[in-house]
Amino acid sequence: MTTTAPVASPVDFAAYGDYMVKPPVRGDGSFVRPLYPFQGRITAGGESGYRAQPGRYHLYVSYACPWAHRAVIVRSLLGLEDVVSLSVVDPVRDGRGWAFREGPGHGPDELNGFALLREAYEATEPGYDGHVSVPVLWDRESGRIVSNNFPDITIDLGTQFAEWADPDVDLYPAALRADIDALNEQIYATVNNGVYRCGFATSQEAYESAVSALFATLDELERRLADRRYLFGDRITEADVRLWVTLARFDSVYVTHFKANLRRLVDHPNLWRYARDLYRLPAFGGTTDFGHIKRHYYGTHPGINPTRIVPAGPILDWSLPRPQ
Repeated sequence: MTTTAPVASPVDFAAYGDYMVKPPVRGDGSFVRPLYPFQGRITAGGESGYRAQPGRYHLYVSYACPWAHRAVIVRSLLGLEDVVSLSVVDPVRDGRGWAFREGPGHGPDELNGFALLREAYEATEPGYDGHVSVPVLWDRESGRIVSNNFPDITIDLGTQFAEWADPDVDLYPAALRADIDALNEQIYATVNNGVYRCGFATSQEAYESAVSALFATLDELERRLADRRYLFGDRITEADVRLWVTLARFDSVYVTHFKANLRRLVDHPNLWRYARDLYRLPAFGGTTDFGHIKRHYYGTHPGINPTRIVPAGPILDWSLPRPQ
């Protein structure tokens, strides 16, 4: 397909350096996730200033990023592909940050013609000098970012677009919300963000604290899944989406790249069965690009992988065994 939308020039670490997030660590060597300053909310009735409407909103995502991947999965599970449009950035970023380039699984920004995602931030807040992250939820009507606060984006997609969503899918049922929120908080602190706390720790003590908490929670989840299909029984919820994106990247990236290596995902029978069960669904497996994932992590963290060599393995069989 030919396009007239501009694209960024090729990745050039020599010219632009590496993308830096400040401050990366606390004084004790533990990783600090940067702030996500755009926190608008979409509401069905529009009382937030952003009414849920088909064709009004656009997602900027990276298939490599677990936070963005969550939004892609929820959009697919709810059948909102024709309601909320989507653009995918190049998984490899230099000092300019996320960029739009032609390539397998990614391409130009056909909506606004941005070459760099930073331009969306600048359009929203002139002179913006903070972290440029994905996902970004963009409002066509006002020409600005609604939110880059990833926990809110999937909740709003899952609860405010009911008029156009699959009525059989409820990822955030009212009766379970308090329990889902509590489990999500634990999973975020020790698993989703926990792998980053392992990988970006700059002291032995900070690393050991993070890796111990990570595997303590994985052990809890292994026990939880011994007698249930999903985290809350027989239905997929927001909690499953949030956990799964980390599990999908675990053996391919986090075990080696982030030193989260007490055990692999495949060493947890219940978690591995659960992850493969979700992977068979198009919303999960069909939106997962291991090439993007590995190229991003191994190619853009020179403090961890200075050679930028992307490993060939591991070879993983994501198909479920046939029933006996």
